[in-house]
Amino acid sequence: MNQNRNYPTLSVTQKAERSILAGHPWVYGTEITGGDPGKDGELADVVSKRGSYLGTGFFNSNSKIRVRLISRNANDRFDEAFFERRLRYAWEYRKSILGKEELSCCRIIFGEADFFPGLTVDRFANILVVQTLSLGMERIKPMLLNLLYRILTEDGQKIDGIYERNDSGLREREGMEQGRGFFPIEGLPIPQTGRTVIRENGIEYAVDFENGQKTGFFLDQKYNRRAVAAISRGKKVLDCFTDTGSFALNAAAAGAEHVHAVDISESAVAMANENARRNGLLDRMTFEAANVFDLLPALAEKEKGKYDFVILDPPAFTKSRHTVTNASRGYHEINYRAMKLLPRGGYLATCSCSHFMTDELFRNVIRRAAKDAQVSLRQIEARQQAPDHPILWNVPETSYLKFYLFQVV
Repeated sequence: MNQNRNYPTLSVTQKAERSILAGHPWVYGTEITGGDPGKDGELADVVSKRGSYLGTGFFNSNSKIRVRLISRNANDRFDEAFFERRLRYAWEYRKSILGKEELSCCRIIFGEADFFPGLTVDRFANILVVQTLSLGMERIKPMLLNLLYRILTEDGQKIDGIYERNDSGLREREGMEQGRGFFPIEGLPIPQTGRTVIRENGIEYAVDFENGQKTGFFLDQKYNRRAVAAISRGKKVLDCFTDTGSFALNAAAAGAEHVHAVDISESAVAMANENARRNGLLDRMTFEAANVFDLLPALAEKEKGKYDFVILDPPAFTKSRHTVTNASRGYHEINYRAMKLLPRGGYLATCSCSHFMTDELFRNVIRRAAKDAQVSLRQIEARQQAPDHPILWNVPETSYLKFYLFQVV
């Protein structure tokens, strides 16, 4: 190890050592056994009980995740050049795995999967939307965002603004204030609107990045929407938890006979309706603001067979291990009701976007729902999040989206 280091040092348990050596970047407060942590939001070295160097990361006494590692190389210098290399690496990865037309609508930074713990950057055409959920990233955010803007514009990408969606309660747990607004870039005028227009899979969407869910639009289902479109032609489709209508629009554009899109949020339904009009699809689409948990049982009882394709894309029912049991009940309920509604030969798309609802748990829920509904399922596809949301196998938290397509037989 390079001995000329000026960072505070923390020693950790053997359990933490094993985890770090296996590639996981988090050190929990309960795993620290001694040392000088330094200041919140600044870098600290992590060493084993024997004093062997394990890695360097951002310390935060306010967080259960006490250190978020960014490097295990003792010779790294954490200067502007270091972070510029990381940003360029992330952008070059997207350029390699996405089509050229898809680069205008993608996730550029996906937290730990891109070695920027707690940082998300989504691109919606000419706008970058940023969410910063760790104190270390917050501290160096001005450097990172200015660097990213320069990297993209030098590559010929048109960026008109960077908007911060730091309105998550997770920030308070990290000792940060919530807020939202445009981040100032020298020489770049502040946009006068909180909306933009994107094109994904040939469909145009108005994106409300100021008020929409998360960063304004869910980019992770991009290819799953294509999978739904591929089997939608001629079908009567019910899209549940439609949000701004993305699955519904893909189905309608692919030639569905009719698509009924449902969401509990009236503002989301209004946006979905606007997107349908924008794409000339209103003649084969209808929209409803309703609670899916109430709607599905009513439809199954009175209008079984009305739809031959049901799409279930609910929000995360659980955000912790402690609520997985309740979440399982919710997933079981909507899948069971959808299966009861569908005729034999009908199709079901179902997914979960919670990391804590593991693939094994989710498959078991679907299996129980099918048994209770007295149907069999023929699996068509099993899918995950789009590759601009990369999964690190040594960081299970980066894998969260489960997506299945079935035929009910």
